[in-house]
Amino acid sequence: MTDPAKNPLFRFPGLKPAAWFFFLFLYAPIVVLLALAFNDNQQATIWTGFSTRWFGIVLNNDDLVRAFKNSITVATTATLAATLIATLAALGMNRARFPGQDGINALISLPLIVPEIVTAVATLLFFIMLGFPLGLSTVILAHTVFCIPFAYLPIRARLEGMDPRLEEAAQDLYADRRRTFLRVVLPQLWPGIISGAMLAFIISLDDFVITYFVAGAGATTLPIYIFGMIRIGISPEVNAVSALMLAVSILFVAASWLVGRIRR
Repeated sequence: MTDPAKNPLFRFPGLKPAAWFFFLFLYAPIVVLLALAFNDNQQATIWTGFSTRWFGIVLNNDDLVRAFKNSITVATTATLAATLIATLAALGMNRARFPGQDGINALISLPLIVPEIVTAVATLLFFIMLGFPLGLSTVILAHTVFCIPFAYLPIRARLEGMDPRLEEAAQDLYADRRRTFLRVVLPQLWPGIISGAMLAFIISLDDFVITYFVAGAGATTLPIYIFGMIRIGISPEVNAVSALMLAVSILFVAASWLVGRIRR
């Protein structure tokens, strides 16, 4: 491991204060939000004492629970579909060599760099042109599409790191392609699949922009519900809901990171 004191980056003047300012700017609002989620006061921004009652109020809010169920339904369905498509695409791109492969690989990853508002408008126009009624099904379809790159990249990275000689050895021992895949490839690939699925799930669960454009009546998800609550003012319920979503996000991202580090 490189000694931090010998790292040439630390010779730049002002680097450490800039790094501290970066982390402060990034995480201080989140720390404040978490603290205020346990505030007993009716005023969301004035601390008067510790309380967990706002979490109980949030969990007894039928509209909010319904929005949460919609979010879980969309995220789960989109994650399963996107992960399956991403796995097949990664296997195909890893095994085959054909002209234009780099271009197709870039096209699969393109939604990661396209502004989300562009994807939202394009998806909405697509559904209108085809006459799709907006609802939970259009949200699931849109989420499936933009989650594919997030699932694809960890799976492809895992495939790139696998030793092809293990497959060759299995085939030398008279294992057919199906048995080689189930006994050799899949056991090595599953950490990448799980990691990609977790990333896709959390990206779908947190998405607001695309969902806001393609959701119809009765398809309100949790981020859209929170946005509606904020429009009439920041309340302690908003802080509590945001804290719960942050906890779920941290849990999934941490699990994805841990699974991605698993070695065979």
